[in-house]
Amino acid sequence: MAGHSKWANIQHRKGRQDAARSKLFSKLSKEITVAAKMGDPDPEKNPRLRLAVKAARSQSMPKDVIDRAIKKSQAGDAADYTEIRYEGYGPNGIAIIVEALTDNLNRTASNVRSYFTKCGGNLGQTGSVSHSFDRMGEVSYPVEAGSADDVMMAALEAGAEDVDSDEEGHWIYCGFEELSEVSDALEAALGESTESKLVWRPQSRTEVDMETAQKLMRLIDMLEEDDDVQTVTHNFDVPEEVAAAL
Repeated sequence: MAGHSKWANIQHRKGRQDAARSKLFSKLSKEITVAAKMGDPDPEKNPRLRLAVKAARSQSMPKDVIDRAIKKSQAGDAADYTEIRYEGYGPNGIAIIVEALTDNLNRTASNVRSYFTKCGGNLGQTGSVSHSFDRMGEVSYPVEAGSADDVMMAALEAGAEDVDSDEEGHWIYCGFEELSEVSDALEAALGESTESKLVWRPQSRTEVDMETAQKLMRLIDMLEEDDDVQTVTHNFDVPEEVAAAL
């Protein structure tokens, strides 16, 4: 299995520093509203909503904002969002998956296609790159949660399949259908996690040079700035010397 991406750590820190708080909250609120509208508005009875609320709390979203997003799902005038996945290739053939929630499919498709084109990539057909990823649940913990051996033991007992640990923290992977159950078992053993979510985990990663990394940075930034885009996943990583320069 592919190890946790060093680039993901860089992105995480960058996101905390640079991302507009209102834009981040807007995307989290949209996911909460959609999850509540598709299922039960009670997070305890709706696994997807529970994960969405947990993600919002991990970003310090106020409780009243979370509650408002849930209530919005029950309003008759709540917008109807469509979930859609785009797959394509960035510079040097790097595989990229984009997940979006949109109320205008034409607008979103046009925007996503233009971002790929501007950055030297191209949008592909559904399934063109997802075969290189595994759909999994991911539960993350800070490094303070315990040693790599202790976290591995707790993860295996909880029913997880794999663990990546480094100086940044621990990432525990499980089957996507078992995420809620595994997450609950881990919290009983290790305490509250930093985040629990569904991810596309690359089966392998491709290291890139400085020029390619900069082009990919631009593409990812453009995608993440789009209000309709919820997640962007890729299969590249950067050598330590390139990461330091970036």
